[in-house]
Amino acid sequence: MQKVEQLYEGKAKKVYATDDPALVIVSYKDDATAFNGLKKGTIAGKGVVNNRMTNMMMRLLEEKGVPTHFVEELSDRETLVKKVKIVPLEVIIRNVSAGSFSKRYGVKEGIVFDAPTIEFSYKNDELGDPLLNTYHALALKLATKEEIALIEKYAFTVNEVLKEYFLALGVKLIDFKLEFGKTADGTIVLADEISPDTCRFWDAKTDEKLDKDRFRRDMGGVEDAYREIFKRVTSRPAN
Repeated sequence: MQKVEQLYEGKAKKVYATDDPALVIVSYKDDATAFNGLKKGTIAGKGVVNNRMTNMMMRLLEEKGVPTHFVEELSDRETLVKKVKIVPLEVIIRNVSAGSFSKRYGVKEGIVFDAPTIEFSYKNDELGDPLLNTYHALALKLATKEEIALIEKYAFTVNEVLKEYFLALGVKLIDFKLEFGKTADGTIVLADEISPDTCRFWDAKTDEKLDKDRFRRDMGGVEDAYREIFKRVTSRPAN
């Protein structure tokens, strides 16, 4: 599969057209950003970790009935995926209080919820990705009622599958962000990535953070954390 032209460059990835209009190549970068791009840096090796780990998770989720955009891993940093139009809803699932949830509601980090929570935010960098509810999403015509219901169903399935998977690796899945896209025929599929950039991972015994929070909070050991979570994932293949 040949790259034809670069279509897009975001904070963490580049996307290239191919000679098949239904497929694109995603290339993962080592660039890191936080706080809507206000903080910038580099995490050495991040692109490799995020690419390969995402692909393993996508394959696992496909087996569990969640359709994804994944097609084929091309190299350590590049993957062939279905071309989708991203639904402008970021979906956040939370199992434990942390990050913006703790800050917003004035609760300490580490409170385990009786049931997972779900949040939507409007995927719009200029507006700072504001939170919204289903009624707002419908009013803005970001998705239909049926599409939102399907996205919620898939998101909770992703949570159950990944929670069990990571716990077996000695890791607690605290929370994570998902994005979904629509293929040319309108099918909703899981897109974007599943990685330490988009998930909070805590060691199950020590609560040590193994994710991007180490970069956000200047905790140090960022590359080591990414390598550690990747080592655990590759020690127990998802399929």
